[in-house]
Amino acid sequence: MPPSPEIRITVLGSGTSVGVPTIGCRCKVCLSQDPRDKRLRPSILIRFEGRMVLVDAAPDFRAQALRFGIDRLDAILLTHSHADHVLGLDDVRPFNYMQKEVIPLFGSPQTLNDVRRRFDYIFNGAASQSSRPKLDCRGFDESGFELFGLPFLPVRLSHGDGVAWGFRFGPAAYLTDHSDIPGESMEKLNDLDVLFLDGLRYKPHPTHSTVQRSLGYVERLKPRRTFLTHICHDLGHARAESLLPEHVRLAYDGLEIVVEAG
Repeated sequence: MPPSPEIRITVLGSGTSVGVPTIGCRCKVCLSQDPRDKRLRPSILIRFEGRMVLVDAAPDFRAQALRFGIDRLDAILLTHSHADHVLGLDDVRPFNYMQKEVIPLFGSPQTLNDVRRRFDYIFNGAASQSSRPKLDCRGFDESGFELFGLPFLPVRLSHGDGVAWGFRFGPAAYLTDHSDIPGESMEKLNDLDVLFLDGLRYKPHPTHSTVQRSLGYVERLKPRRTFLTHICHDLGHARAESLLPEHVRLAYDGLEIVVEAG
C-alpha cells in the first residue's frame, strides 16, 4: 500500500493575547534571550497534499507569513472571534492578488457573524477605491467538513462563559482557547498522535486552562504527544518544560510537527 499522506503542522504563534514579551514588562521571561520565550499570538499552519490551511489569523499574521515563508493560502479556519485570533484577516490580501481567487473562511455561525460586523468593509459590497480581502464565509457545525480530501471535525470548547472551537484533523487536534473541554467533546479526542492544549499559566484563569488542568486532560485522553500553547509570560520555556512529563512539551514559534494523515 502507498504511504499515508503527510500532515505538517507549523506553530506560527504560541503566545497569549498580548504576546511575549508583554509591552512594558521587565520580568525574567519577557527579558529572556531564549528564542522559545518570544511568542507571537496563537496560530498554526497545516500543510498537506500541497495545500496550506491557516488556523486563526492573529494580529501578527503578516510577520508570521514572512518569517515562515507562507506563499499561498487555501483556506482559513477560525476558532472564535476574539481579537487575537482574527485581527490579521486584512493581511490575506496579498494571497488574493497572487492566487487570483477568493479564500474560503470557515467558522461557526456566531464567529462569522462577529467577523462580518468587525470587518464590515470586507463584506458590505459597497464600492471602494481601496483593496480588501476576498473571503468566502462558510459556516460549520459539529458534523464537520472536508478540505481537499482531509476531514476536519470541530470540537466545541468552553471559553469562560463563551464558546471556542478546536479542530481534529486526522490523528491531530488543535485546541487553543479553553477553560473546560465538555464530555461530549472529549469523546472526539481519542486515539490521537498529537494534541495541542491551552496551557496559559499555573494560576487559575476564568477563560483559559492551567498547566495542571491540561495535564489532567492528557492523563484521560492519552495522546502520544501533547503540546501546550497560548502561553503567557508566567512560563519560561526551559524551566516549565523541565517540569513536564516527557510526552508533554511546550509549543514554541516555529515548531514543526509531522503526522500521517491516515
